[in-house]
Amino acid sequence: MTENEQNTIFDAWIQQHKGLIFKALRAYTINKAEAEDLFQEIAIQIWRSVPSFRGEASVTTWLYRITLNTAIKWKQKERKHNQSESLDSTHHILEEQKAQPDERLTWLYEEIHKLDTIDRSITLLFLEGFSYKEMAAMLGITESNVGVKINRIKKQLITKSKQHHGNGI
Repeated sequence: MTENEQNTIFDAWIQQHKGLIFKALRAYTINKAEAEDLFQEIAIQIWRSVPSFRGEASVTTWLYRITLNTAIKWKQKERKHNQSESLDSTHHILEEQKAQPDERLTWLYEEIHKLDTIDRSITLLFLEGFSYKEMAAMLGITESNVGVKINRIKKQLITKSKQHHGNGI
């Protein structure tokens, strides 16, 4: 594969799947500077992976796996250098967003951000509409474990939502 072919595929993948990358950025970072750093790291990893893509999984599954693995590793490294900052700025990460941010969505991403890395990954994959089988393959856990974790996460978020919003999301 030539570098030009690699660049063409990379550009197409980023353009077609930027939404899923932005969701991961929003869930794993707390400010725009962190989001930019993580995006650069994810982009590098995706670019490097283009030649090794064999089509055994869909491009979306492949990119999500790269994105989540990169975000998890980056977050572990960043924890050592973590600085406390409000999550209020997270709604600015999605540059495409023109309207006033939905307060419920901001709250949901704040709660997702508080989950441990596996639960956070499962939640993002669930919101993207992946099947339990696909999630299990991406995360290296069983389908039944995915189902149990999703039910537990849902119950936890519903309880927190009722406490925060009075009657749920």
